[in-house]
Amino acid sequence: MDSQTTDYLATVRALSDRIVEAQRPIRILDAIKWHSDVRERFFASGCRELPAVDAAFYAERNPLDFEPREKRMELHGIERDIARQLGQLNPLSGIMRRICREYTTVVRMLEVRGTEDFGRYAEDLYGAASDVFHAGDPTLADLGTVMEETVANLLRNDSMAEAEKTIDAATAVEHLNARFSATFPEAGIRVLLNDQMTADAAAGSDYLKIRSDARFNAQDLDVLEVHEGWIHLGTTLNGAAQPYCTFLSKGPPSATTTQEGLAVLTEILTLKSSPGRLQRLVNRVRAVTLAEQGADFVEVFRYLRDAGIGEDESYGTAVRVFRGSLPSGPPFTKDLAYMRGFVQTFNFLRLAMTEGRLDTLPVLFCGKITLEDIKTLQLLMEEGVVAAPQFVPPHFADLRGLATWMSFSRFIASLSFDQLHADYGALL
Repeated sequence: MDSQTTDYLATVRALSDRIVEAQRPIRILDAIKWHSDVRERFFASGCRELPAVDAAFYAERNPLDFEPREKRMELHGIERDIARQLGQLNPLSGIMRRICREYTTVVRMLEVRGTEDFGRYAEDLYGAASDVFHAGDPTLADLGTVMEETVANLLRNDSMAEAEKTIDAATAVEHLNARFSATFPEAGIRVLLNDQMTADAAAGSDYLKIRSDARFNAQDLDVLEVHEGWIHLGTTLNGAAQPYCTFLSKGPPSATTTQEGLAVLTEILTLKSSPGRLQRLVNRVRAVTLAEQGADFVEVFRYLRDAGIGEDESYGTAVRVFRGSLPSGPPFTKDLAYMRGFVQTFNFLRLAMTEGRLDTLPVLFCGKITLEDIKTLQLLMEEGVVAAPQFVPPHFADLRGLATWMSFSRFIASLSFDQLHADYGALL
C-alpha cells in the first residue's frame, strides 16, 4: 500500500470517527418516549382524553443531551471537511455527507418535539404511508389494507393462536444471553434488564435491553434472537469492526428501512415469525395511515381496540405513532420502515438471485447500510476500503437452500392471483 493510499484511508477513518462521535448523544427514541404516568392518566380517563403531551412535556421529561445549535454546527463542519478532504464527487464522500445531513435533520426534528413540525421532519426522514414502492405501484397504505384482511383471515384459525407468554423477563435474559454467547463468541454481547423502557426489547451497540416486567413465549425469544441479534446486533458488530468506515456501525434514518426490512425478512425466511407478529407490523402501518388522514391518538387507539386488539397493545401501537409529535398528529412515521423495508429488501434479494449476483448479498451485513448504497459499498469492499462482514446469518452464509427457493419467485409472482382463486377456490 503506497503512502498516498495510506493517507487517504487514514483521512476516511478520521472523518468516519467524527461522525460516530457526533451522533453519540443523539438518541431519538429516548428523546420522544412517553412515561408510564401518561398511560395511567389515559386509562383513568376511560380512554377518552388526549394525553397531555406537548413541547413543554418533552423539554421537562426528556431533556436533550446536547445543545441543538452546537450539534448542527458540528455536523455541518464535518460535512464541509468531508467535501474538502475527500472531494465532492468521491462516492464515499457522498454517502458520508448525506449521513451528516440526515443527522442534522434529526436534530431539527428533536428541537421541535411536541409541535406539528415534528411530524413533517419525520416524514422527510422516514417517508409517508402514501408513498408508492415504484411508479404506478400500490402505496404502503394499500399494503396495510390488503395485509390486514389476509392476516385477519389467518387468525380466525385456532392453529394460528400464539402460545401463552409464560417466560418472565429474567428468564428471557438468561436464555438470550446463552444464545448470543454461542452466536457471537468473544463479542461481549450482553442482554440486560431495564425498567425504564416502553418497548419489550431494544438493541444497542453491544447489548439488548429487555423490559423488566415484559413476558414472552418461546417464539418471542426466537424472533428476538434473529431480529435483534442476528441483524441489529450483528450488523453493529460488523460495522464496528470496519477498519476505516466506522460510521457503518451507526444507523442513520436512511438505514432504518433496510435494517428493519432485513430483520423482518430474516424472521420470515427462518420461519420464526407468525401471523400474530405480522398483524402487529400491519397495525403499525394502518395506525400511521389513519394519523396521516387526520385521526388523533384516541381515534387510532379506538380503531385498534375495536378491531379486537387488546387495550395494552392498542395503546402501545398508538404511542409509537404519536410519540414526539402532538397527540393530534401528524404522526411519527418511523414504523413504516418494517413493511416498506421488507418489500424493498425482498425485491432486491429476488433480483439478485434471478441475475445470479450473489456477490452483492454480503454487503447487506457489512454494517448499517441503505440499499441505494449497495453498488458503491460493493466496489469499496473490493478495493479493501470496506471490510467484508465477520458475521453473516446462517441462512445467508450458506445460500444454496435460499437460492433454490427464490429461483421460483419470479415465475410465481407473474401468475394471476384472481385466476388462481378461480381455479383453486373450489378445492378449499
